[in-house]
Amino acid sequence: MSTIKYKRVLLKLSGEAFGGEADYGIDTPTLAKIAKQIKQVMEMGVGVAIVVGGGNIWRGAKAEKDGMDRVTADYAGMLATVINALALQDSLEREGVTVRTQSSIGINQVAEPYIRRRAIRHLEKNRAVIFAGGTGNPYMTTDTAAALRAIEIEAEVLLMTKNNVDGVYNADPRKNRDAKKFDKITYLEALRMRLEVMDATALSLCLENKLPIIVFDLLAPRSIERAVLGDTIGTLVSSEKEND
Repeated sequence: MSTIKYKRVLLKLSGEAFGGEADYGIDTPTLAKIAKQIKQVMEMGVGVAIVVGGGNIWRGAKAEKDGMDRVTADYAGMLATVINALALQDSLEREGVTVRTQSSIGINQVAEPYIRRRAIRHLEKNRAVIFAGGTGNPYMTTDTAAALRAIEIEAEVLLMTKNNVDGVYNADPRKNRDAKKFDKITYLEALRMRLEVMDATALSLCLENKLPIIVFDLLAPRSIERAVLGDTIGTLVSSEKEND
Protein backbone atom coordinates (compact mmCIF):
# COMPACT_ATOMS: atom_id res chain seq x y z
CA MET A 1 0.00 0.00 0.00
CA SER A 2 1.08 3.58 -0.61
CA THR A 3 2.34 5.53 2.38
CA ILE A 4 0.13 8.35 3.63
CA LYS A 5 2.08 11.60 3.88
CA TYR A 6 -0.56 13.70 5.65
CA LYS A 7 -2.53 12.12 8.50
CA ARG A 8 -4.71 15.17 9.23
CA VAL A 9 -5.81 17.63 6.56
CA LEU A 10 -7.98 20.69 6.17
CA LEU A 11 -9.90 20.61 2.91
CA LYS A 12 -11.12 23.96 1.57
CA LEU A 13 -14.14 23.66 -0.72
CA SER A 14 -15.24 26.79 -2.54
CA GLY A 15 -18.91 27.49 -3.06
CA GLU A 16 -18.36 26.93 -6.77
CA ALA A 17 -17.41 23.32 -6.01
CA PHE A 18 -20.97 22.73 -4.79
CA GLY A 19 -22.52 24.13 -7.95
CA GLY A 20 -20.84 21.83 -10.46
CA GLU A 21 -21.32 23.29 -13.92
CA ALA A 22 -24.20 25.51 -12.80
CA ASP A 23 -23.82 29.18 -11.92
CA TYR A 24 -26.03 28.94 -8.85
CA GLY A 25 -27.14 26.44 -6.25
CA ILE A 26 -26.06 22.95 -5.28
CA ASP A 27 -25.51 20.13 -7.78
CA THR A 28 -26.31 16.89 -5.97
CA PRO A 29 -24.28 14.51 -8.23
CA THR A 30 -21.20 16.72 -7.87
CA LEU A 31 -21.61 16.77 -4.10
CA ALA A 32 -21.93 12.99 -4.06
CA LYS A 33 -18.61 12.66 -5.92
CA ILE A 34 -16.92 14.93 -3.38
CA ALA A 35 -18.37 12.91 -0.51
CA LYS A 36 -17.08 9.65 -2.02
CA GLN A 37 -13.57 11.11 -2.26
CA ILE A 38 -13.66 12.27 1.36
CA LYS A 39 -14.91 8.87 2.50
CA GLN A 40 -12.12 7.15 0.60
CA VAL A 41 -9.31 9.09 2.30
CA MET A 42 -10.95 8.74 5.72
CA GLU A 43 -11.00 4.97 5.25
CA MET A 44 -7.24 5.24 4.69
CA GLY A 45 -6.93 6.64 8.21
CA VAL A 46 -6.73 10.34 7.34
CA GLY A 47 -8.45 12.86 9.61
CA VAL A 48 -10.46 15.25 7.42
CA ALA A 49 -11.82 18.66 8.38
CA ILE A 50 -13.54 20.82 5.79
CA VAL A 51 -14.14 24.54 5.43
CA VAL A 52 -16.88 25.43 2.96
CA GLY A 53 -17.45 28.62 1.00
CA GLY A 54 -20.80 30.04 -0.04
CA GLY A 55 -20.24 31.69 -3.42
CA ASN A 56 -22.67 29.36 -5.19
CA ILE A 57 -25.49 30.93 -3.14
CA TRP A 58 -24.37 34.41 -2.11
CA ARG A 59 -21.71 36.88 -3.17
CA GLY A 60 -21.13 39.49 -0.50
CA ALA A 61 -18.88 41.59 -2.72
CA LYS A 62 -21.59 41.87 -5.36
CA ALA A 63 -24.23 42.71 -2.76
CA GLU A 64 -22.00 45.46 -1.39
CA LYS A 65 -21.44 46.80 -4.89
CA ASP A 66 -25.21 46.92 -5.32
CA GLY A 67 -25.47 49.11 -2.23
CA MET A 68 -25.85 46.65 0.63
CA ASP A 69 -24.05 47.30 3.91
CA ARG A 70 -20.78 45.32 3.85
CA VAL A 71 -21.15 43.79 7.30
CA THR A 72 -24.72 42.68 6.59
CA ALA A 73 -23.63 41.22 3.24
CA ASP A 74 -20.83 39.28 4.89
CA TYR A 75 -23.14 37.82 7.53
CA ALA A 76 -25.51 36.72 4.76
CA GLY A 77 -22.54 34.99 3.16
CA MET A 78 -21.86 33.15 6.40
CA LEU A 79 -25.41 31.80 6.32
CA ALA A 80 -24.80 30.58 2.77
CA THR A 81 -21.84 28.52 4.04
CA VAL A 82 -24.13 26.90 6.61
CA ILE A 83 -26.46 25.77 3.82
CA ASN A 84 -23.52 24.23 1.95
CA ALA A 85 -22.22 22.60 5.12
CA LEU A 86 -25.57 20.92 5.78
CA ALA A 87 -25.76 19.71 2.18
CA LEU A 88 -22.27 18.22 2.42
CA GLN A 89 -23.09 16.69 5.80
CA ASP A 90 -26.08 14.93 4.28
CA SER A 91 -24.04 13.63 1.32
CA LEU A 92 -21.35 12.27 3.63
CA GLU A 93 -23.91 10.60 5.87
CA ARG A 94 -25.42 8.90 2.83
CA GLU A 95 -21.96 7.41 2.26
CA GLY A 96 -21.89 6.11 5.82
CA VAL A 97 -19.47 8.75 7.13
CA THR A 98 -19.97 10.07 10.65
CA VAL A 99 -19.98 13.87 10.48
CA ARG A 100 -20.15 16.83 12.81
CA THR A 101 -20.84 20.36 11.60
CA GLN A 102 -19.55 23.26 13.65
CA SER A 103 -20.51 26.87 13.02
CA SER A 104 -18.70 30.08 13.96
CA ILE A 105 -22.05 31.85 14.19
CA GLY A 106 -24.79 30.76 16.58
CA ILE A 107 -27.18 28.38 14.85
CA ASN A 108 -27.56 25.65 17.44
CA GLN A 109 -30.60 23.96 15.89
CA VAL A 110 -28.49 22.63 13.00
CA ALA A 111 -24.82 22.82 14.03
CA GLU A 112 -22.57 22.69 17.04
CA PRO A 113 -20.78 25.88 18.04
CA TYR A 114 -17.13 25.92 16.98
CA ILE A 115 -15.04 24.58 19.87
CA ARG A 116 -11.46 23.73 19.00
CA ARG A 117 -10.95 20.91 21.49
CA ARG A 118 -14.26 19.31 20.52
CA ALA A 119 -13.33 19.49 16.83
CA ILE A 120 -10.01 17.76 17.52
CA ARG A 121 -11.79 15.08 19.55
CA HIS A 122 -14.18 14.41 16.65
CA LEU A 123 -11.20 13.94 14.34
CA GLU A 124 -9.57 11.56 16.81
CA LYS A 125 -12.79 9.50 16.71
CA ASN A 126 -12.59 9.31 12.89
CA ARG A 127 -15.42 11.75 12.31
CA ALA A 128 -15.38 14.28 9.50
CA VAL A 129 -15.74 17.84 10.77
CA ILE A 130 -17.29 20.58 8.65
CA PHE A 131 -16.60 24.18 9.63
CA ALA A 132 -19.31 26.64 8.58
CA GLY A 133 -19.73 30.36 9.08
CA GLY A 134 -16.22 31.34 8.07
CA THR A 135 -14.37 32.89 11.01
CA GLY A 136 -17.65 34.37 12.28
CA ASN A 137 -16.38 37.86 11.49
CA PRO A 138 -17.19 40.21 8.60
CA TYR A 139 -14.36 41.30 6.30
CA MET A 140 -12.79 37.84 6.61
CA THR A 141 -12.97 35.33 3.75
CA THR A 142 -13.49 31.60 4.00
CA ASP A 143 -9.87 31.25 2.78
CA THR A 144 -8.81 32.95 6.01
CA ALA A 145 -11.14 30.64 7.94
CA ALA A 146 -9.51 27.64 6.25
CA ALA A 147 -5.99 28.78 7.18
CA LEU A 148 -7.05 29.60 10.75
CA ARG A 149 -8.91 26.35 11.38
CA ALA A 150 -6.11 24.28 9.83
CA ILE A 151 -3.61 25.84 12.24
CA GLU A 152 -5.95 25.47 15.22
CA ILE A 153 -6.63 21.76 14.68
CA GLU A 154 -2.96 21.10 13.87
CA ALA A 155 -3.59 19.94 10.33
CA GLU A 156 -0.45 18.94 8.45
CA VAL A 157 -1.53 20.52 5.18
CA LEU A 158 -4.18 22.82 3.73
CA LEU A 159 -5.77 21.37 0.60
CA MET A 160 -7.06 24.23 -1.56
CA THR A 161 -9.34 22.85 -4.25
CA LYS A 162 -10.04 24.56 -7.55
CA ASN A 163 -12.57 23.81 -10.27
CA ASN A 164 -10.99 22.84 -13.60
CA VAL A 165 -7.69 24.54 -12.71
CA ASP A 166 -4.89 22.13 -11.80
CA GLY A 167 -2.67 24.44 -9.76
CA VAL A 168 -1.25 27.94 -9.48
CA TYR A 169 -0.42 29.83 -12.68
CA ASN A 170 1.15 33.20 -13.39
CA ALA A 171 -2.03 34.12 -15.31
CA ASP A 172 -5.52 32.70 -15.71
CA PRO A 173 -5.00 29.53 -17.82
CA ARG A 174 -8.62 29.68 -18.95
CA LYS A 175 -7.96 33.04 -20.59
CA ASN A 176 -4.26 32.89 -21.42
CA ARG A 177 -2.95 29.84 -23.29
CA ASP A 178 0.63 30.86 -22.46
CA ALA A 179 0.05 30.87 -18.70
CA LYS A 180 2.82 29.10 -16.79
CA LYS A 181 2.04 26.60 -14.06
CA PHE A 182 4.14 26.43 -10.91
CA ASP A 183 4.86 22.98 -9.48
CA LYS A 184 6.29 24.57 -6.32
CA ILE A 185 6.31 28.13 -5.08
CA THR A 186 7.08 29.89 -1.80
CA TYR A 187 4.58 31.90 0.23
CA LEU A 188 6.61 35.06 -0.33
CA GLU A 189 6.71 34.54 -4.10
CA ALA A 190 2.95 34.02 -4.15
CA LEU A 191 2.43 37.21 -2.14
CA ARG A 192 4.88 39.24 -4.21
CA MET A 193 3.40 38.16 -7.54
CA ARG A 194 -0.16 38.46 -6.18
CA LEU A 195 -1.03 35.01 -7.44
CA GLU A 196 -4.56 33.77 -6.88
CA VAL A 197 -3.71 31.11 -4.33
CA MET A 198 -5.88 32.62 -1.58
CA ASP A 199 -6.30 36.04 -0.05
CA ALA A 200 -3.24 37.74 1.44
CA THR A 201 -4.42 37.40 5.06
CA ALA A 202 -4.85 33.64 4.71
CA LEU A 203 -1.53 33.24 2.90
CA SER A 204 0.27 35.26 5.58
CA LEU A 205 -1.21 33.01 8.29
CA CYS A 206 0.13 29.94 6.49
CA LEU A 207 3.53 31.59 6.09
CA GLU A 208 3.80 32.52 9.77
CA ASN A 209 2.83 29.02 10.88
CA LYS A 210 4.68 27.12 8.13
CA LEU A 211 1.51 25.37 6.99
CA PRO A 212 2.01 23.90 3.50
CA ILE A 213 -0.72 24.43 0.91
CA ILE A 214 -1.51 22.17 -2.02
CA VAL A 215 -3.60 23.79 -4.75
CA PHE A 216 -5.18 21.28 -7.13
CA ASP A 217 -8.16 20.48 -9.34
CA LEU A 218 -10.88 18.90 -7.22
CA LEU A 219 -12.48 17.30 -10.27
CA ALA A 220 -9.35 15.39 -11.32
CA PRO A 221 -9.55 11.60 -10.68
CA ARG A 222 -8.54 10.61 -7.12
CA SER A 223 -7.36 14.16 -6.51
CA ILE A 224 -7.81 14.25 -2.72
CA GLU A 225 -6.34 10.76 -2.32
CA ARG A 226 -3.29 11.68 -4.38
CA ALA A 227 -2.79 14.85 -2.35
CA VAL A 228 -2.78 13.04 1.02
CA LEU A 229 -0.39 10.42 -0.36
CA GLY A 230 2.04 13.17 -1.30
CA ASP A 231 1.88 12.48 -5.04
CA THR A 232 2.95 15.24 -7.37
CA ILE A 233 -0.33 17.03 -7.97
CA GLY A 234 -1.22 20.66 -8.47
CA THR A 235 1.06 23.26 -6.87
CA LEU A 236 2.81 23.07 -3.51
CA VAL A 237 3.04 26.39 -1.68
CA SER A 238 5.45 26.23 1.23
CA SER A 239 8.54 27.81 2.78
CA GLU A 240 11.65 28.35 0.68
CA LYS A 241 13.51 25.71 2.71
CA GLU A 242 10.87 23.07 1.90
CA ASN A 243 10.95 24.00 -1.78
CA ASP A 244 14.72 23.56 -2.09
